[in-house]
Amino acid sequence: MYEPIRTKSVHTMAENGTAYPHRSREEELDIQLAGHLAALLALTDELGLTAEGDRIAAQVTRLRGAAPIRRTGPENTGPTADETALHQRAHALAGRALVVAASRADTAAAILAAERMDAHTAARHLTGAH
Repeated sequence: MYEPIRTKSVHTMAENGTAYPHRSREEELDIQLAGHLAALLALTDELGLTAEGDRIAAQVTRLRGAAPIRRTGPENTGPTADETALHQRAHALAGRALVVAASRADTAAAILAAERMDAHTAARHLTGAH
């Protein structure tokens, strides 16, 4: 009544388990943390905070094994968008980085993220936004 299946199912896992790359939870958290810090670095560079950007770049380099691309040169003279909005976005990104750093027990990245959160909170209060 029914024809037998003649080919292997596309849903079958590979025999040896190496058909696709596997990453550990630690590697996934490293990738996620590096991504959050890289996004925070872009905003930090846009705000013109060079020294702080250097510290963030060092952490991204440590996690990725390669230096991130940075915004440098004459166009990096200060914020190009609404400064308050940039600080709000940077604060949110630093918070995400802090959560991931804490879950992977990365003290250096967690301290850096917490410091950046504090700095962006203070900057928002100075600009009049809460």
